[in-house]
Amino acid sequence: MVLSALSTVIAGVISSISTLRDPDWDVEVTGLYKRFGDFVALNGIELNIRRGEFFGLLGPSGCGKTTLLRILAGLEMADAGEVVIRGRPVGHLPAHKRNVNTVFQSYALFPFMTVEDNIAFGLRMRGVRGEALRKRVAAAMELVEIAALAKRKPHELSGGQQQRVALARALVNEPEVLLLDEPLSALDAKLRKQLQVQLCELQRRLGMTFIFVTHDQEEALVTSDRVAVMRAGRIEQVGLIDEVYERPATAFVADFLGASNLIEGIACGTDCVDTPLGKLKVLGIPASSEPVQLAIRPEKIQLSRSGWDLLPNQVPVRVENLIYTGAENQYLLRTNQGQQLKATALNTDIEDAGFEIGAALVAHLPPKSLIRLRPDPRQEETGC
Repeated sequence: MVLSALSTVIAGVISSISTLRDPDWDVEVTGLYKRFGDFVALNGIELNIRRGEFFGLLGPSGCGKTTLLRILAGLEMADAGEVVIRGRPVGHLPAHKRNVNTVFQSYALFPFMTVEDNIAFGLRMRGVRGEALRKRVAAAMELVEIAALAKRKPHELSGGQQQRVALARALVNEPEVLLLDEPLSALDAKLRKQLQVQLCELQRRLGMTFIFVTHDQEEALVTSDRVAVMRAGRIEQVGLIDEVYERPATAFVADFLGASNLIEGIACGTDCVDTPLGKLKVLGIPASSEPVQLAIRPEKIQLSRSGWDLLPNQVPVRVENLIYTGAENQYLLRTNQGQQLKATALNTDIEDAGFEIGAALVAHLPPKSLIRLRPDPRQEETGC
């Protein structure tokens, strides 16, 4: 009697917990830890990914992004924490019992099989046969535009075509979540950019959740709806891609996702920071005397030979170096106090080559473009 009542209570608790889960989350990661010997690969990861989202995991080599992806795939088991996919805890399940598929950096196609046989392999392992198999393989090939390559072997394909076969092989199994571990890194730059756009278009057509691992900041900007920037087994910042770029939370995020000028200073009153560039107007600074670290993107800095009337934050500089990239000029500037600044300007006038090396200019740092960064938690922990 008591056992029956206890079972009823437990069932009610489990039911109430499951109803608390947000149905919009496709993937929920809570308190995830993973060690390899003395190396901490993941250190308390907390992450939610929405259904139908193209989500980027971005960070340098060794930051833990691929380890996190492999744990989601069931190819590694976490030491602690929980992974939930579509409301179902899967942390204890092996890879073949999770409804996810992975496209790896190495496409790992079977060399002795044709394109259509490579794509059909996973379905055959699941017992799909006959007309159902043929239709699903044909639909997958059509989806990634490789139907004309059906009878070819992998050695007869280009790198981009092999990547499409690997993608079709993953999609044909109709996973709830598709995991992509730097699948474009082996391609040349032009093809990689082309496939980035096509991958985004495919994801939007399918409405499927894509989780994309990359160390390439431009790739993350092009593909992702939201991004998690990782560092040393932790997540530094999560947000919409434009939010993370425009309002980086830490110096690491500001410097890793795009280029940034980092400026140290001391708050010297409301909206004022005393820096090596002089006193700068910075929106949102309280009246205090605490240390402040600022960031400003190179494209936000405006350059002029004579300066502007009445604008704050004008800094005399000299052009120390100039890099022409076609679409823009990148300037390395030096202030009178010896500080370096980076600025970029679009090449909009074919008759004007921009500012020459050695030119004396005035740099304007718009107050709204100066971002106050939060302190580095690692420095706080170590006292560095």
